[in-house]
Amino acid sequence: MKKIIYLFIFMTTISLSCNNQEKETSGTDNPLLVKFDTPFGVPPFEQIKPEHYMPAFEEGMKQQLEEVQKIIDNTEEPTFANTVEAMFRSGELLNQTSAIFFSQDGANTNKELQKVAQEISPKLAAHRDAISLNPKLFERIKLVYAKKDSFQLTDEQAFLFENMYKGFIRNGANLPDDKKEELKAINQKLSSLSVQFDQNLLAETNDFKLIIDNKDDLAGLPEDVIGAAAETAAKDSLEGKWVFTTHKPSMIPFLQYANNRDLREKLYYAYTHRGNNGNQYDNKQIVADIVKLRVEKAKLLGYPNHAAYRLENRMAKTPERAFELLNKLWDKALPAAKKEAGELQKMIDAEGGKFKLASWDWWYYAEKLRKQKYDLDENEMRPYFKLENVREGAFTVANKLYGITFTEINDIPKPHPDAQAFEVKEANGDQLCILYMDFYPRESKNGGAWCGGYREHEVIDGKEIKPIVTVVCNFTKPTGDKPSLVSPDEASTLFHEFGHALDGLFAKTTYSTSYTAWDFVELPSQIMEHWAFEPEVLKMYAKQYKTDEVIPDALIEKIKNSGQFNQGFETVEYLAASMLDLAYHTITEPKDLDVIAFEKDYLDGIGLISEIEPRYHTTYFAHIIGGYDAGYYSYIWAGVLDNDAFEAFKETNIFDKTTAEKFRKNVLELNGIKDALEMYIAFRGKEASIEPLLKNRGLE
Repeated sequence: MKKIIYLFIFMTTISLSCNNQEKETSGTDNPLLVKFDTPFGVPPFEQIKPEHYMPAFEEGMKQQLEEVQKIIDNTEEPTFANTVEAMFRSGELLNQTSAIFFSQDGANTNKELQKVAQEISPKLAAHRDAISLNPKLFERIKLVYAKKDSFQLTDEQAFLFENMYKGFIRNGANLPDDKKEELKAINQKLSSLSVQFDQNLLAETNDFKLIIDNKDDLAGLPEDVIGAAAETAAKDSLEGKWVFTTHKPSMIPFLQYANNRDLREKLYYAYTHRGNNGNQYDNKQIVADIVKLRVEKAKLLGYPNHAAYRLENRMAKTPERAFELLNKLWDKALPAAKKEAGELQKMIDAEGGKFKLASWDWWYYAEKLRKQKYDLDENEMRPYFKLENVREGAFTVANKLYGITFTEINDIPKPHPDAQAFEVKEANGDQLCILYMDFYPRESKNGGAWCGGYREHEVIDGKEIKPIVTVVCNFTKPTGDKPSLVSPDEASTLFHEFGHALDGLFAKTTYSTSYTAWDFVELPSQIMEHWAFEPEVLKMYAKQYKTDEVIPDALIEKIKNSGQFNQGFETVEYLAASMLDLAYHTITEPKDLDVIAFEKDYLDGIGLISEIEPRYHTTYFAHIIGGYDAGYYSYIWAGVLDNDAFEAFKETNIFDKTTAEKFRKNVLELNGIKDALEMYIAFRGKEASIEPLLKNRGLE
């Protein structure tokens, strides 16, 4: 899954500009306030200390407010260039500082950075409001908007301006002064609560450790999993013991293979109750307050609920349309999941187990059933999925589709010692971007996987500014003399995040500003997952890590045959979380929620079976705090698009360069600067059909 760290200047305006022009404050010893004297102008990560961020934030906000005031004080007639374009170009230092800070706080945090996050979050909210609620600025923008047709704008400029104008209105520019003050107060509270939620979740995730001191309790676990647990224990000065955590690379193998049912339950309970333990890191009240504040904000802005506000500028347009898709899929997926649960229960009964299948049993018995049905288990596949080979597989796919190349760079500042850096070039040798990849879990890194950026593409005075993109994951670490052997799911995640990276590095934006429909944003990532397990692609990268033997056809056939295995479960757990998200955000009146009761009532009401938990429970549902609020459905909405889009490749061949060029030119280069539906139709020649999604998931 994806998590994107963005600074929202106008909520829907994505701006991570970092064009590294000379700063007015050159001469300071703060590396954030001077031109980066580094290869490719990347941030000098090793020089940046926690104490450097607040002065840079303060200076960045000061500079942007001065730039905005200059726009307001301009005595010339308002034009696109002196008003709108000037706004697009404002805030360079602030955007640069934000890009670096929030990326580091997500992937390499510490107490000092967390303190900065708590302090700067409400200040940034106030800064955004000072701009978006400035009546004199909006008056100039309205004057330009009234005569926008006279400025001979490019398609990009017209699209961005339309969204900027609507963004001001959506963020309260037309409210009376007293209502603006109410809105400011709400935004302040929301920003602080979001930071606290994230910090609580990271603390809860890091705090729990399942310590095993009896070797018999390891029965069923593969040797590499046991070895990794021993290394984790040793780092905690627990030599001779084994430690498992709620980080997924540690937890999932335990749930899949550990014979000890009680310990599986203990670990899974810890994972599913993060933020719900009544301690200092409890998130229940925080989420309740956030939901209530979002309702208040939506009503203040003239919307019936938060989902209506958020979906207005997305492909779905309304929560009703999003629910329509989710309900259609739910009606097909739930019977499939119940059938799968029945098969797992039969296996338990056949083994003499005198218990009912529970959620913490699902992975264990599903793995057994996969072995029984397809003669395939994950341990048979892992030796062919060496992390470096999977990465090279993704690079090779991009090379065959788009002709681009990836060259590792060692002598360059990196965001963390674990990170790798690559220079990406066009087939003709022109540089496209710098790509960072940071793969391994650590206590300073948030869970999950995401793609972000330290600099976005833009063109300034005719000079092209190249992006700096970062991919962050949490994959199984190397142990002893064994390399990182990832699971098929982790391999798919790498291809997914790499798809986001392609979206960033191919961008052809003139300004570091874009308005991507949130339910379109997963198309570039999810379509890349389709290549990961194509037989032709597997033969390129899936090689036995000891012998370099290419994955055999027999194993590829097993992978293909099992492609729809467990899809009822996977679809239902995802849909349950998506529908819960929308349920919270279609509440129409502010009220004090008991979020645990609300969640239970809702999930019971839609018929979620007890054997399956939603992919995320409320108290650790970070997506809906960090940008996917009323938008977690976006993955399945984009799933309709990516399945339909991949059909375009399969209609010719999966490496058809003409189709790839159409996808690059119509989607990847224009994403965020053109209407999403228009982009898709320009690529595909029609709107997407749901049938390929249903077929690929076995839900027809």
